[in-house]
Amino acid sequence: MANAKELRKQIGSIKNTQKITSAMEMVAASKMRKAQERMSRGRPYSDRIREVISHVANASPEYRHQFMIERPVKRVGYIIVTTDKGLCGGLNINLLKATVKHIKTWVEQEVEVDLCLIGNKGAQFFRSYGGNVVAASSHVSENPVMTDLIGSIKVMLDAFEAGRVDKIILANNVFKNTMTQVPTLRQLVPLDAAKEAPGRQRWDYIYEPEARDLLEGLITRYIESQVYQAVVENVACEQAAKMIAMKSATDNAGDLVDELQLIMNNARQAAITQELSEIVSGAAAV
Repeated sequence: MANAKELRKQIGSIKNTQKITSAMEMVAASKMRKAQERMSRGRPYSDRIREVISHVANASPEYRHQFMIERPVKRVGYIIVTTDKGLCGGLNINLLKATVKHIKTWVEQEVEVDLCLIGNKGAQFFRSYGGNVVAASSHVSENPVMTDLIGSIKVMLDAFEAGRVDKIILANNVFKNTMTQVPTLRQLVPLDAAKEAPGRQRWDYIYEPEARDLLEGLITRYIESQVYQAVVENVACEQAAKMIAMKSATDNAGDLVDELQLIMNNARQAAITQELSEIVSGAAAV
């Protein structure tokens, strides 16, 4: 059994760690609120541009943009959004597990895979796991801007236009609530306009310029907005997961301190009892 001095040192060390994790929990809670506000502001634009593209595409069936044309799949591209930092529980590993499982289904069909990685954790994982990484963005920060992402997105879209990639899948965590972040994979390209607004009444716009010219620009903006929104949501997920992880660490540190305090008290009580016994035995011998 450790002596009282060692136990006191260990308790002090754990209490110092507990102060750090408690402070990190409060910081994450503050950042999470800001990230949620940013995520909420971006969702209406993301949803609305999806509706606009669906209506334009469905109202102009004679023109099919190349990003809407299905073709035999020989190579799949993944845009994978992870965090730059750790200490956020199983947020990244859950997404990467789901992505690897999804990738294996294509590999089993002898389909090749290209990877576009956004975030350091994804890059670290695939550096050891292996994979054909064609683009990467890191240090996106807690307040991402489109200019940090547009280069990696363009690499994947250019590959699709050139026929090197036949399908692009977006993998990211979706923020449901503070306790729940869901790993999600969905097809980004080719875009299925019928699935974007199912069951809606068909109507048309008055176009200026022509529908074809409008759709050319809109679809690229739409894809970029979907990736940007995924990154923004991932930031909110990161802060929520970090807050929960730090709260759990703080609570565990408190439980550990209580256990060590009890052990130290028992050890001290045993030492006092032994000393009293020695004194009584010495007095009886005299």
